[in-house]
Amino acid sequence: MEKQSFRSGYIAIIGRPNVGKSTMMNYIIGQKIAITSNKPQTTRNRIQTIYTEERGQMIFLDTPGINKARNKLGDYMLNAAVSTIRDADVILWIVEPSEYIGANEQMIMEELRKTDLPVVLAINKTDSVDTETVLGSISLYKDAFAFRDIVPVSARTGDNMKELMKVLFAALPEGPMYYDEDTLTDQPVRQIAAEIIREKSLHCLSNEVPHGIAVVIDRYHERPDTSGITDIEATIICEKDSHKGIIIGKGGSMLKKIGTLARYELEELAGTRVNLKLWVKVRKDWRDSDTQLKNFGYDIKGGR
Repeated sequence: MEKQSFRSGYIAIIGRPNVGKSTMMNYIIGQKIAITSNKPQTTRNRIQTIYTEERGQMIFLDTPGINKARNKLGDYMLNAAVSTIRDADVILWIVEPSEYIGANEQMIMEELRKTDLPVVLAINKTDSVDTETVLGSISLYKDAFAFRDIVPVSARTGDNMKELMKVLFAALPEGPMYYDEDTLTDQPVRQIAAEIIREKSLHCLSNEVPHGIAVVIDRYHERPDTSGITDIEATIICEKDSHKGIIIGKGGSMLKKIGTLARYELEELAGTRVNLKLWVKVRKDWRDSDTQLKNFGYDIKGGR
């Protein structure tokens, strides 16, 4: 029997906000790398994760949701998503089941028409609708664009994900192993820690606050003694004094809640107990400041 060729390459995961891109990537990798939330535009940076098995190696580029920009942070997120399309070998476009193709999807389709890369469409969240709706969506998108393949899936339940992986491997070119087989991400541990804290903030805070927050890790230090403790100090950045009060909460209750929720996952990340200290600072209109965006880790050029 002929040995199966090893396939490898970059797969850009794109889609409008809140369609389940990070959930899908986390399911494939088998652990949380990207943060998830029911609030849109959770992912801000292009997150690179690696999945390796005997068939080959997939390097996933999870991108911010493609949406019309409303400030410089929005411009950054849009540029990061669009530039990822240019860097990929295969594009995985995720949509939700729908009876029509919306304005954001039309905008994404226009970007995809500028490339000759293979595009695989995953219709996600099939567990939330009936079969007739899923079949209607497949027919709708099949008539609108020349996809390499269309696969209905549920990243939440894992339904039909094996078929999606089969399709993605088939779309990749033959190539080498770019990363060691036990490598899961190229993200620095500090960045993952910051994203965990930001995710817990998104879950805890009201709708008007989350888009205006960033998290900076001020200190990440594993104690050299035998105590098995990692000290993490972080600052939650917000845009308004009123938001600072909401984040801290009455008697520090909200900040304590965020810290408690974050500490559990930070301890999984560090492999030790974590001594977590959180602060809150106001940086007015930081999402429209090139300097502040750069200070908080957003590469304005959006390149890899």
